[in-house]
Amino acid sequence: MAVTGMLQPLAAGFATALATPQLLACLIGALLGTAVGVLPGLGPITTIALLLPFIFAVSPTAAVIMLAGIYYGAQYGGSITAILVNVPGEASSAITCVDGHAMARQGRARFALSVAAISSFVGGTVGTLLVAVAAQPLSRLASYVQAADYASLMVFGLVAAVLMGRGAIWKSLLLTVVGVILGAVGTDVASGEERWTLGIPALYDGIGFVPVAIGLFGLAEIIRTLASGRPARLDVLPLSGRAATADERWRAAAATLRGTATGAVLGMLPGGGPVLASFASYGVERAWARHPHMLGRGAVEGVAGPEAANNAAAQTSFVPLLTLGLPSNPAVALLLGALIVHGVQPGPGIIAQEPTLFWGLVASMWVGNAMLLVLNLPLASLWARVAQLPYDYLYPATIVLSCAGAYAVGRNVIDLWIAAVFGVVGWLLRRWRCDPSPLLLGFILSRPLEENLGRALAFSAGDATIFLRRPLSAALLGVAAALTLMAVRRPRPLAESEE
Repeated sequence: MAVTGMLQPLAAGFATALATPQLLACLIGALLGTAVGVLPGLGPITTIALLLPFIFAVSPTAAVIMLAGIYYGAQYGGSITAILVNVPGEASSAITCVDGHAMARQGRARFALSVAAISSFVGGTVGTLLVAVAAQPLSRLASYVQAADYASLMVFGLVAAVLMGRGAIWKSLLLTVVGVILGAVGTDVASGEERWTLGIPALYDGIGFVPVAIGLFGLAEIIRTLASGRPARLDVLPLSGRAATADERWRAAAATLRGTATGAVLGMLPGGGPVLASFASYGVERAWARHPHMLGRGAVEGVAGPEAANNAAAQTSFVPLLTLGLPSNPAVALLLGALIVHGVQPGPGIIAQEPTLFWGLVASMWVGNAMLLVLNLPLASLWARVAQLPYDYLYPATIVLSCAGAYAVGRNVIDLWIAAVFGVVGWLLRRWRCDPSPLLLGFILSRPLEENLGRALAFSAGDATIFLRRPLSAALLGVAAALTLMAVRRPRPLAESEE
């Protein structure tokens, strides 16, 4: 579909996004995303995991608009504490601390925040445009894709889960396999027999996604943060500073464009996303700079580039999620789970099957980015005060919300135990330098893989060569194998851990 042919469905998307329920959901998501981005130790992954049980009260469109707003809103919020406090509220803003806080110490905090907000807006806006444009060619595969192709796509997704994890590749592989096994707990869809339920009736329908997500990312993060001994509250530098020069504005604009391009590409790759994009953008700025030694001393490029990159990546990560059903990072994996819980299956057919949701979400991203620009420029001092909230009050409330959320979906006490167990598991994984993301994605893809594998083999009368005879299936398996070889040969960053 040409760009002109995209205008009509996009106009319908804006009508959906600007309707009161969706507009309110977008505003709540943007506000909440900024708030959790400002608060170190929470972030979008924890927040989305905690809110999963409560999204059933609204339509799937409003729910995904709100959760998406939290995801990309946190990229905005993370820069505020990175600049004013030198503590990134969100991991993707960690590199912003280097030059952003240096600018704040020089009395230029207001200018640094303005650069961060405007470059974030540009990156997010361009990234959303790419979502709308790139989704069209991929959606045309819908009439061609069969069960064998979907099964190979799930295998590709599991490889992406391994690539997504940080640390040793064998750890990510092991956790992905464990996730697949846990996802298979329950009743066999083909035979109707129970599998690994330990005779517990509550597990006949499988282990719930919501308590697993809350445990791995909600409770585990709380345990990790409290165990690390964070300060009771943070010291925030005041907002002040002189106006920018014409040269600084030009340098910021150029860095914003470079960061947007970097983030837009990396956001769509398995294992990519805002964190990788922001660090890669900083590397681009260092390589591009006429005076590289100025980076790290308050250079405006060190703020504009990474902030544009992480917001562009946050938006373009929706391309593989919506059109292929493949999340490129842990936060988007939770959004995949939210869609599935709501009965929406992302994939090549989503534009035809769920046009209201797809185009409403795309339009809401533009609306949300405009909201965030308006919220962040004049309200920076308010968000700075939010960063000073005492942790003694914040985390008990979060624990209560976690328990309520784990119980709310199935209304079963065993879900509380599941959340608690996975909370400890998630904390231990971080202690052992293991990223829990592959476990969660393996858990999510387990049932779709089993179902499509069964359908493909039934269609081919048990002939496994169907996966190689189908061109799309063979291509996906080939790319998955190539990515696996590349991952084995290259060093990987360490997972986050306790010190």
